[in-house]
Amino acid sequence: MKRKDFLTKVIIGLGGIAGLATILGSRSKDDGGMISEDCALSPKETKGPFPNKTPSEYVRENIIGDRKGIALRINLRILDKNKNCRPMSNALVDVWHCDSHGKYSEYGNNWLQSEDLTKAHFLRGRHTSDADGKVSFISIFPGYYPGRAPHIHLEVLNGEKKSLLVTQIAFPEDICDTVYSTESYKGSNYVSNARDGIFRDSLDDNMVDSITGNIKEGYTLLKTIMVKA
Repeated sequence: MKRKDFLTKVIIGLGGIAGLATILGSRSKDDGGMISEDCALSPKETKGPFPNKTPSEYVRENIIGDRKGIALRINLRILDKNKNCRPMSNALVDVWHCDSHGKYSEYGNNWLQSEDLTKAHFLRGRHTSDADGKVSFISIFPGYYPGRAPHIHLEVLNGEKKSLLVTQIAFPEDICDTVYSTESYKGSNYVSNARDGIFRDSLDDNMVDSITGNIKEGYTLLKTIMVKA
């Protein structure tokens, strides 16, 4: 079975996700604009209260699980400042984010998240960067939870599994408002990027390089991550 046909059947089986054609086709599109011109290191940020617990067990491109929402292809490029900002191959890239209602898998039964999702593992994954430093995940547009602006967490590790950077990705608020008006989400009552405690001093560097698409066909996110390997 062809890879694209396989992914099509996987995502259709999960149900509720929009934009299948856009998400599956976006990988081959031009990734122009992903290389950083100023070669500045990406900002270091907290892992947050819901980090990956066993990322080596979730080596996969499709991280949706059973969640519903607007399709999102996460396209990342890892560059190494210590090598003249050239692409870093074989980097381990971990990502994690909440679902459309602000819930994280692998956690629950506490004051931060009352729902018990300790046995679920959705919206978490690990992938290895290719020769061009690129890595990609099939996901849904993240929701938000009280006190935070919408965001995605990620960590970059070298081949020896040494952590090189933990950071977060921010989203344009007009895109968030459009997505959050759809059925699977809970409206636009999130903290603004400017008032977010993580992003207020580094928003320009946390913001996606670009995001294209729409709520019918899904979105594609591009972001360059600069590390010191």
